Amino acid sequence: MLLCVSASHKTAPFELLERLSVHTDRVAATIAGHDECVQGAVVVATCNRFEAYVEMDEPVTAAGAVGVEAALLAIESATGVTPTELEGFYEVVAGDDVAHHLFSVASGLESVVIGEGEIAGQVRRALTEAREHGTTSPELERLFQRASETQRGIKNATAIGRAGRSLVRLSLELADSRVTDWSQLRVVMVGTGSYAAATVAALRDRGAADISVASPSGREALFAGRHALQPVPAAAFAAAVATADLVITCTSAEHPVLSAATFAEGLAATDAALHPARRLVIDLGLPRNVDHDVAAVADTDLLDLETIRLHAPLEELQATDDARRLVADAAARFVVAGERRSVTPAVVAMRAHVAAVLETEIARARGRGDDGTTEQALRHLAGVLMHTPTVRAHELAEQGRADDVFTAVSALFGLEIDEASSPAVPDGIASAS
Repeated sequence: MLLCVSASHKTAPFELLERLSVHTDRVAATIAGHDECVQGAVVVATCNRFEAYVEMDEPVTAAGAVGVEAALLAIESATGVTPTELEGFYEVVAGDDVAHHLFSVASGLESVVIGEGEIAGQVRRALTEAREHGTTSPELERLFQRASETQRGIKNATAIGRAGRSLVRLSLELADSRVTDWSQLRVVMVGTGSYAAATVAALRDRGAADISVASPSGREALFAGRHALQPVPAAAFAAAVATADLVITCTSAEHPVLSAATFAEGLAATDAALHPARRLVIDLGLPRNVDHDVAAVADTDLLDLETIRLHAPLEELQATDDARRLVADAAARFVVAGERRSVTPAVVAMRAHVAAVLETEIARARGRGDDGTTEQALRHLAGVLMHTPTVRAHELAEQGRADDVFTAVSALFGLEIDEASSPAVPDGIASAS
């Protein structure tokens, strides 16, 4: 059984999401180690979303409740956010609905800005990290791989990617009203992570040319060389931001990298003639990269993710509707494929039993001098006889009646079936389909 514990910009306040974004690398492993009935866990953590995807052992009584408990306790252990604090700010998606939910998330349909592209990469990275930490499972692998396939299909088949805009580009659009000539701006970007390259591209698209980069982790020189920017060493950081017209922060640092004290230091160390008449600070970090007190710095405007979210544009309805239809179709196919897989052990056991009987009768025929005619006839007969029950088993599975298939095969053939096993289908019986 799959389930998802989700807190997002639709269910939780920004401050809570900010706290959930810290130390998330430990959450999946903690969930996976909670109980033997937990088969695997993958965590998707973005600036506006925290989601734990969990696979539970289906036969476990109240498996859903155990999975939610595992997720909430892991969140508390890693981030310090207690289940009580989360109460009312998260939702649980379970069963067949999980695929629809993740496919929508991966395709950007649940983002602040509908159709934004960053989420697709974040979903892929979540699976990669789960693999590295050994917390994924076969069904979670299938779920996340199909999510990425669905996202790519929607991107190619609809205008959703063009209708939506990334948070970086949206923030710059909101800044347009304050900027008369982008080519004359002195820009300092803080960060060299996943948003940094997108930020540089978006700035240059608008005509910005004087762009410098600083990095709390000391990678500014490497990033600057790669993107033809000016590096800002740590010793010059305060002066650089104090004399910049636009400062954009997009780091994964767990604590603010820019505060009123930073500006005070920089303003005191630089010539007043270099100070802009008005500066804009855009904070794209989560946790926030910029301290709240920056909003009180003279001649400074602060634009953070919470403000950007409030100005997110209305959806492009037709593109979004088309994308949602494709998500629904993909989710339905995922569920059907899962149901068909769920009866595979019963079908394999039934066909293996018949194959064993078949080989016994063929051996007898050979002992009586059969020239191959009887063997061929027996193999054809067995294939024809097994076709209908095999097809019917899959049909029942797609109707949610997989348990009926296991019961019938066990009762009719007297077989004990391991539902967790999926051996290869015996090839001794020719398919009549």
